[in-house]
Amino acid sequence: MSKLEQILILDPPADLKFKGPFTDVVTTNLKLKNPSDRKVCFKVKTTAPRRYCVRPNSGVIDPGATVIISVMLQPFDYDPNEKSKHKFMVQTIFAPSTVSDMDSLWKDAKPDDLMDSKLRCVFELPSENDKMNDVEATKAAPVMNSAKSDSSASTVPLAASLDDSEMKKVMEKCKRLQAEMNKMVEENRQLKDEGTRMRKVPRSDHMTSNSTSLLGREASTASLPSLLVVIAAIFIGFFLGKFIL
Repeated sequence: MSKLEQILILDPPADLKFKGPFTDVVTTNLKLKNPSDRKVCFKVKTTAPRRYCVRPNSGVIDPGATVIISVMLQPFDYDPNEKSKHKFMVQTIFAPSTVSDMDSLWKDAKPDDLMDSKLRCVFELPSENDKMNDVEATKAAPVMNSAKSDSSASTVPLAASLDDSEMKKVMEKCKRLQAEMNKMVEENRQLKDEGTRMRKVPRSDHMTSNSTSLLGREASTASLPSLLVVIAAIFIGFFLGKFIL
């Protein structure tokens, strides 16, 4: 009885390619597709088990289903002059109605029931075009970030222009406050002059009382412009910070 032909469809069908540099783990994928209407058991073997990690390395594929096998090549010192002799074999068998022990299934399988496909491992170093693409991608990243920053910055003048009317209102309020402050300063100066004249007049109980009252008014009035200055500064800083930031 002739050996059965492989029922699974392999992708890639013949070569497993690993692209360096090989200073780190290099992973390539192998697709196993079951086009039949029966379950198929599979097992992946290699001639260099210490150099590769295969996940999953065995299992069952349902009818019409596909399984992706990750083949991970461990880091090693690559010699371009040395040809790879590593090979893989995908061994398969139609699954019985019930699969309870996979190890016993493979151990008891008849050679005529087994199907297999062999793949060769190919090591490749990055081409000059690949290196140039990596360099260009690295250079393009700062340019893209700069473009994003410029677009963000360009929105600031637009927002400022939309708030010109509000800024005018704020400036008008500031001008009114400044005018009121100037008026209070002038009144305060007049009160000081009046207090100076009152001190030159001979004192009496009545004058002393009036002078005390006058000085109290002078002190309270003198503190008023300072309070207005503080309020005006807070008001101006709040609005300017709102529209500029």
